[in-house]
Amino acid sequence: MAIQNSINTNIGAFVALQNLNQVNTRLDSVQNRVSTGLKVNSAIDDASSFAIAQGVRGNLKAYEAVSQGLSNGRGVAAVTLAGATAISNLLGDIQKKITEGQNAGNSTEQQAILNSDFRNLITQINTFVTNSSYNGRNLLSAASTSINVIANVDGSTLTIRSNSAFSVQSANLGAQNLSTTIGAARALSALFDATSVINTVLGNLGADTRTLNFQDDFVSKLVDATNEGLGSIVDADLAKESSRLQALQVQQQLSVTTLNIANGNSRNLINLFQ
Repeated sequence: MAIQNSINTNIGAFVALQNLNQVNTRLDSVQNRVSTGLKVNSAIDDASSFAIAQGVRGNLKAYEAVSQGLSNGRGVAAVTLAGATAISNLLGDIQKKITEGQNAGNSTEQQAILNSDFRNLITQINTFVTNSSYNGRNLLSAASTSINVIANVDGSTLTIRSNSAFSVQSANLGAQNLSTTIGAARALSALFDATSVINTVLGNLGADTRTLNFQDDFVSKLVDATNEGLGSIVDADLAKESSRLQALQVQQQLSVTTLNIANGNSRNLINLFQ
């Protein structure tokens, strides 16, 4: 049986100190959760949950890279589509000039003016093609190739198709002239070919852009769902933690009071010798 009245061994103080240490440890844990908003801050808190959370965080970083890749792809598609649309509109102006050039009643001077206007419009088309570049990629140029854009964290890709076929038709159209009505007739045939190709280009770009938009929206939803799943693993319930914090603060105060009382018992033994 332990001696109750000893100045060397204070059982009550030992018990009170152990309780105080336990309360302080739990209080530190709750304060950490409140300050960070996380119930799992490290592998010390919960090794398996932390490992899962780290894997999920890695996926989220990968999704950021995918989203960036899709954004770059959308940029290329948007610039190319803008260029193709401008070219399509310009072909309408060219058709007007060619139709005017087929008028047999034109004088030589009038025909020369129409041909000059035609050449200027062709130059403008070439300028549109050259300027339809984004991040060093041009899908309308003769040397262009299709672009594979990363679409998911598994490495799968989406393809933005090259539309270099228009450059061939553009060169053919540019080789024409409106110096004569016969030349204007040949130019009209070349124009129809170019118009057919640019319409196909617009269709390709529209479809590819929609695909990129759909995938980007899907990835955004995946990121939201993944963040939600991560939150369920590591996020602390601050309402519960607030209640725990207040309860532990009270326990801490009581433990300190109990320890003071236990320490006072040794001092009370002095009264036995007075």
